[in-house]
Amino acid sequence: MTAVLRVIEPGLLTTVQDLGRPNAISSGVQAGGAMDRFAHRAANLLVGNDPGEATLECTLRGPQLVAERSCLVAITGADLDPRVNGASVPAWSTIRLGAGERLTFAGRRAGARVYIAVAGGVEGQRWLGSRSTNLMAGRGGHQGRALRPGDVLATAGEPKTQNVDRQLAETLRPAYTDRTLYAIAGPHIKRLNAEGRGLLFEAVYTLSPNSDRMGYRLDGPQLVTAGDELLSFGLVAGAVQVPHGGQPILLMADHQTAGGYPVVATVVSASMPIAAQLLPGDEVRFAELTIERALQMRTRQAQALATLITPA
Repeated sequence: MTAVLRVIEPGLLTTVQDLGRPNAISSGVQAGGAMDRFAHRAANLLVGNDPGEATLECTLRGPQLVAERSCLVAITGADLDPRVNGASVPAWSTIRLGAGERLTFAGRRAGARVYIAVAGGVEGQRWLGSRSTNLMAGRGGHQGRALRPGDVLATAGEPKTQNVDRQLAETLRPAYTDRTLYAIAGPHIKRLNAEGRGLLFEAVYTLSPNSDRMGYRLDGPQLVTAGDELLSFGLVAGAVQVPHGGQPILLMADHQTAGGYPVVATVVSASMPIAAQLLPGDEVRFAELTIERALQMRTRQAQALATLITPA
């Protein structure tokens, strides 16, 4: 491990995240991991890492970081106006920091979460096979907590390259400004009547302030479900639950592993990066599509990421 970045200011909420611990779900432990998995993977690939290496996930307000040594970094996801020594630098591109240079963010312009990758990956405490920070358990990542001033971050391994110049074309990035979440019908869709199904896939919902990495509460038309009470069953990120109050909940990265509320839809994986960049007050709508169409969308995202594997 080699010290690479020192935290001057941590931003609002900056944590170490990778692709989570899905193998621990059967034990009742949240999978967790990066909210915007596309941006997370892209940041890693830009600097030559495996896509599952840990990055920094920064929420709403970016950190101020100083390079302890020369390193290669990439910034993806939300637009928080990244700067190096006060000068604007491009996102979705490799950036070389010299020793002593400062990476800062001037302010949010769009989106909610930005990802910072460093060549070699961000080191962190492994817990149940993952470096992702679980704030509820206080495990994983950097001492199981969000970053604080004075923290020093190290690389998890030796960089695979320090001489790469990559950029992800804008046409290959998620359309973050389109707040339509594509979804397939869920296992309990028949618990909605025709009016309820129409509302689910046609109405506009607003992200509630009572939303977090576990799930988004959505304000809008009330959905009425029928049928007997359900036994608890396994859940996935993207599931749209309807609790007794009728206001849907979209499950996100830190979702509970099981529950008994009806799941009337599941947001497809290709739309989850859009969901990850939403903020309270944002309007969103669900659009129904087939599994075949969902697979095509996922394939296109995989192809976009694949363009970063071969050096430009």
